[in-house]
Amino acid sequence: MKRLSTIRIALLLAAACMAGPAQAQGGSSLLDRITSTKTLKVCVWPDYYGITWRNPKTGQLAGVDIDLARELARDLGATVEFVDSSFARLIDDVTQDRCDVAMFAIGITPVRKEKLAFSQPHLVSDIYGITTRDNARIRDWNDIDRAGTVVAVAKGTLHEPVMREKLKNARLVVLDTPQAREQEVQSGRADVFMTDYPFSRRMLDNAEWARLVTPTSTYHLTPYGYAVRQGDEKWLARVDKFVADAKRDGRVAAAAKRHKLEAVVAP
Repeated sequence: MKRLSTIRIALLLAAACMAGPAQAQGGSSLLDRITSTKTLKVCVWPDYYGITWRNPKTGQLAGVDIDLARELARDLGATVEFVDSSFARLIDDVTQDRCDVAMFAIGITPVRKEKLAFSQPHLVSDIYGITTRDNARIRDWNDIDRAGTVVAVAKGTLHEPVMREKLKNARLVVLDTPQAREQEVQSGRADVFMTDYPFSRRMLDNAEWARLVTPTSTYHLTPYGYAVRQGDEKWLARVDKFVADAKRDGRVAAAAKRHKLEAVVAP
């Protein structure tokens, strides 16, 4: 019950953020172009396991937000076109119109809110750690923020600013790619890297060396939503309506169940 209350508080804070700076501007909406061309361009990060993951064997994309992007396109009577992106390129890709909407479980953070507009949240996750099975320094969550510990995060992810603020004793290293943070931990140059629930599933399912480090209580809940450019209120309202409809009619829950992510569905 306490956990659910904490999640609700996080979602309320996100809603307050979303009332931010986006203002209607002149010119046509992206919704008009999508309706006319019947093509929806969706930015995805193809390494996001369970969310927008490209299977290296088949080359096919799968995950909660792949399913929901297809549902959004169907609602709009459009064909979806996926555009590879990343958290480091997110803001540029959306603001420079490389895609109409970014749909890869994007954490709604104050820094991102300065540049992007967000739908209401559809998922919410705490932060988790991944270390090696034989790392003697990290036994549990309380061992992370200790002198001598090296904590890795990927550049551009929400974990970068959060861990900068949270860590008082450990040394933080910011790496250019998620793969680099994994390599640093596996090699022993870093003790632990920080991630979210969906990506932690990838590590546990695919890396025999990986061990999960779970917070002993709520550490830092982040609501996840979809990002569009600021100033296009008509398009933002349509994306937000889709999220509300998909939550209400069960499409979000069904997609999360298919990809074993029921634990992070937003209330």
